[in-house]
Amino acid sequence: MTLLLLALFGIGYAAIIFENNIKINKTATAIITGVLCWTFYILSTSNKSGVNSALLSHLGDISGILFFLLGAMTIVELVDAHDGFEIITSFIFQSNKRKLIWTIGFITFFMSAALDNLTTTIVMVSLLRKLIHNKDDRLHFTGIVIIAANSGGAWTPIGDVTTTMLWIGGQISSVNIMQKLFVPSLVCLLLPLILVSFRLKGKVERNQLKTNTTPIILSTKKQKTILIIGVLILISVPVFKTYTHLPPFMGMLLGLGIIWVVTEIMHKRTDHEDKRHLTLASALHKIDISSILFFLGILMAIAALETSGILANMALWITTVLGNFNVIIMSIGLSSAIIDNVPLVAATQGMYNLIQYPMDSYIWEFLAYCAGTGGSILIIGSAAGVAAMGMERINFFLYVKKISWLALLGYFAGAFTYILIEKVFY
Repeated sequence: MTLLLLALFGIGYAAIIFENNIKINKTATAIITGVLCWTFYILSTSNKSGVNSALLSHLGDISGILFFLLGAMTIVELVDAHDGFEIITSFIFQSNKRKLIWTIGFITFFMSAALDNLTTTIVMVSLLRKLIHNKDDRLHFTGIVIIAANSGGAWTPIGDVTTTMLWIGGQISSVNIMQKLFVPSLVCLLLPLILVSFRLKGKVERNQLKTNTTPIILSTKKQKTILIIGVLILISVPVFKTYTHLPPFMGMLLGLGIIWVVTEIMHKRTDHEDKRHLTLASALHKIDISSILFFLGILMAIAALETSGILANMALWITTVLGNFNVIIMSIGLSSAIIDNVPLVAATQGMYNLIQYPMDSYIWEFLAYCAGTGGSILIIGSAAGVAAMGMERINFFLYVKKISWLALLGYFAGAFTYILIEKVFY
């Protein structure tokens, strides 16, 4: 059964990678792979009810991610429909490619720490569409956004789902993780930024401003209102989670409802046909449902591998073979570029207990960094990468060719920085 599940996942993963060659949409492949993994798993065991219970449990967690993504993408689309991002882009006067990519990198890094890497990526990729017309140039910037979002999310307890898992699980504390991982995470971004700067020359060609397709002329006040409300909603989601202990998607859905009411009130005197493109219903039609279904398929397949015990056994085997904690944790980080980091971190939490390795132990801090940043190496290795892939239609191999090596060097630079700081100062 183990070999069959691994074979199914491997074939599905290969089909996703070679999407352009086989001419089959990656979303279709992901959905089929996810369903087949669970089908063959339940057929191989007598405990049918146990498998069904596990599936429904995983589906609850997966749905939380999907609804979070759905809400974030809809809010971003609604802000865009009201030309809210034009206000931000109008303040970014920089057109020099090298200076602009540093600006984008640092904005993403700190925004991801305050929000989370997925929401930040959605917002920043939307901004890049306004700032940069050339798609090849935009790939380099999008790659830096993915690296910056993942590295920025790694050093705060709310910036990345795996760091949040470790925080909720009692493995790390909020203040300590910010102190220990800020410098390694910053190094993880700085090296790729320095290297990519040598490849960029000249000035960016900006997209032309949108022309109104309806008679409505939106005032600057309305643009700012929707932008501010949208940003406040995205920022308040982690706060909502912290105080209510409800999952993040609940805060996102609450925010979605609030901004929906605001736009309805704002345009209540406008003719229905004229305001149609400004409604939340219109924003829902614009979001990429295919990307959300891709998430569903991939996460279902990985959940099957986790439930079957394959991931836990794999982690145990790695521990036995490698032995050294630095090598083990860095290997987990590298694995997160291929397999979702959530089950990898969950498996690691199950392998090492808090009695042996208490809160803020070396292993947990290093795991937070590696699992958070390792996913940048491949575009499907993180939620931020998958979101950017869906929004920008980025080819897997094009990302490998132009971005992966930058992310890999940044990953190792940050990892060795963490090890060095621990040995010298602690």
